[in-house]
Amino acid sequence: MPVAFKVLGTGPPVLRYDPTMLALVPVAAALASISVILLLLRRSDQLPLDHPNERSLHVRPVPRVGGVGILSGTLLAFALLRAEPLLAALVAALGVMSYLDDRSHLPIAARFGAHALAAAVFVLAAAPDMHPAWQAVLAVATMWLTNLYNFMDGSDGLAGGMALFGFGACALGAWLAGDAVFAVVAASVAAAAAGFLVFNFPPAKVFMGDAGSIPLGFLAAALGILGWHAGYWPLWFPVLVFSPFIIDASLTLARRLLRGERVWRAHRSHYYQRLVQLGWGHRNTALAEYALMAACGGLALWALGQPLALQWATVGVTIVAYLVLAALVDLAWRRHSRSPEEDAPAS
Repeated sequence: MPVAFKVLGTGPPVLRYDPTMLALVPVAAALASISVILLLLRRSDQLPLDHPNERSLHVRPVPRVGGVGILSGTLLAFALLRAEPLLAALVAALGVMSYLDDRSHLPIAARFGAHALAAAVFVLAAAPDMHPAWQAVLAVATMWLTNLYNFMDGSDGLAGGMALFGFGACALGAWLAGDAVFAVVAASVAAAAAGFLVFNFPPAKVFMGDAGSIPLGFLAAALGILGWHAGYWPLWFPVLVFSPFIIDASLTLARRLLRGERVWRAHRSHYYQRLVQLGWGHRNTALAEYALMAACGGLALWALGQPLALQWATVGVTIVAYLVLAALVDLAWRRHSRSPEEDAPAS
């Protein structure tokens, strides 16, 4: 299939791009994201709303259409670059299905079935010669990242910030590997997320919705796997870059499974949710998470140029640091839960 940065399948030589044109693509993605969201907000009476409930961290209905802006900016970048048409089509399909879910709540089986199909098609196209067992592992990992991004989209500015820092780090990693088009694709996703953050940074005027979180999670997995398969980075690189989301969602899921909870139900037990409820609020939680995201991205980029032993030592130290941070939040939460203020509403 014809591709621009020659990762999915084979194709003609990489297209030649003017450097100025490449630099303007992320700008176009950001402007498209902002413009689409502004246009949608003018029809606020017809938008799907996120109504607060006992498990929400917000207290008023908020339009759930920011993801449409992110998706518009991202797909515009793919189109301008003529990059990875199959990946762009999968992202668009997931975006459309997720927007329908935002409006009318599709059955879980339909949503997960679509995620599984997209993950399988992507992995078979990206790594057709890989052993089927490894293809299955990559497909499951793609599904997990697709959904955990949705799980973590529950606090103002959080998911948009993860996209800005995570895809920004991938853009720098691809640039260091010498693939300018791959770098611009990742940078454009980050730029589209930055356009969304104009409206979502606390206090949020618009939420991302599944139309944003599902395609972003899928893209995080897809670009991570494509860069690894192309030899741009080891597999630990995208994991470390997106680790603030991966660790929080994975530890929370494991904790809920051990307690016998119904993990598919909405809840407020993620670490970021507990920080908000502990009195940090949306703004301070977002800023703290941004610092963590920037640190993980910077550390991952630094480790790329280090010997293999030092790379894995970096991963090991990061895991220990996360366990310490999780233990500190758990300790603070236990103290909070014993206090009279435990039933106070979240700010």
